[in-house]
Amino acid sequence: MLRRTRQREAVLSALLQSGRSLTPVEICELAQGDVPRLNLSTVYRQIKLLLEGDEVLRVDLPGQATRYEAAVCDADVGDGTHHHHHFHCEACDRVFPIHACPGAMDRLAPPGFRVAGHELTLHGQCADCVGAKNG
Repeated sequence: MLRRTRQREAVLSALLQSGRSLTPVEICELAQGDVPRLNLSTVYRQIKLLLEGDEVLRVDLPGQATRYEAAVCDADVGDGTHHHHHFHCEACDRVFPIHACPGAMDRLAPPGFRVAGHELTLHGQCADCVGAKNG
């Protein structure tokens, strides 16, 4: 268990309150609400420690900067993980979790292949961007 510091709590709180995946710069901006003197290098150090403690997950999308999100525990799985996917808004560049899964992907693999896992990213426009366009 990681020792709790103001900086670490501010970083984790920013991720939890955002409800989405954030870049280190976004994390820093949000966390500065709790710790005004927080800087980007401290955010990177805290992310590294939170990753090691399994409290934060990396979100890597092709062609995008790495984002991070708070780890969500799924009691049904029992291993401290939560399988989920992501939605990337192409208008505002934000990434949101999708807490659903279409299930096994074996039927999509070529005959004789065995799927070990999958990642799914939907692309389009988030509700905020759709609303701004229609409003």
